[in-house]
Amino acid sequence: MVMIVGVFVLIAVNIIALSVFSRRYPSYYGSGRIAISIIAPFQKVATRSIRFVRDVWRHYFFLATVATENDKLKKAQSQAIEKSNHYNELKLSNFRLRSLLNFQKTMTNRVCAAEVIGKDPSPWFKTIIIDKGKDDGVGKGMAVVIPEGIAGQVMDVSSHYSKVLLIIDPNSAVDAMVQRTRARGIIKGGSAGLCHIKYVLRKQDVSVGDRVISSGLDGVFPKGLAVGHVSGVIRRNSGIFQEVTVTPYVDFEKLEEVLVVLNPTKHEFVSEQ
Repeated sequence: MVMIVGVFVLIAVNIIALSVFSRRYPSYYGSGRIAISIIAPFQKVATRSIRFVRDVWRHYFFLATVATENDKLKKAQSQAIEKSNHYNELKLSNFRLRSLLNFQKTMTNRVCAAEVIGKDPSPWFKTIIIDKGKDDGVGKGMAVVIPEGIAGQVMDVSSHYSKVLLIIDPNSAVDAMVQRTRARGIIKGGSAGLCHIKYVLRKQDVSVGDRVISSGLDGVFPKGLAVGHVSGVIRRNSGIFQEVTVTPYVDFEKLEEVLVVLNPTKHEFVSEQ
């Protein structure tokens, strides 16, 4: 603002000086040169100042326009990213639901699809909350599964919600067997997201990599459901049982949708694998 006022002052001084000198020396020839020598510096400064102000003004509008366009582009980019994320989430959700639907078709039992809406933050219990309860036919003790394998068992039920005890919880128990050799034991939750097969006789043939499935003898989990694979075997020189570690097939950190087996029977699970 000060600069603009200064420019106007210079212009005014220039005009006044021209007027004064033209009146003072109306007919003298040398007066023109004197007037030019005196006024020219003012005109030079005024002209440069006007050009400077004009350039600054133009650049200001240019930068303001660029800033506005930049804001619009950023907003459009954010909307595009949000739409892309939403699309990717729908795509992943659709893939999971298709997988769940295909898995449901392989089961001989009646099942109910449910969404995981909460997890127990306590480090001592491995449980989740699902959005299905008594009104949906869910009852205490029912098996909870996903296409990858057994997730857990319903331990508490309300009208619209249920709490599920995951198989990685030490209080969980699943009657299981090694698919290759039919060696039986009880799957119990361990530490670091692993499980252990308890009561496997030391003489039984169990190797790392063996597939572990549900035996169906506990009356909860249908026979043939995947549990995990053997990731460790310890046979001590003494004792009746061997120590078998199992890595579950289910990624419990990414559990979002599950199936609750509503009418558990001892019928075999029809596996496509």
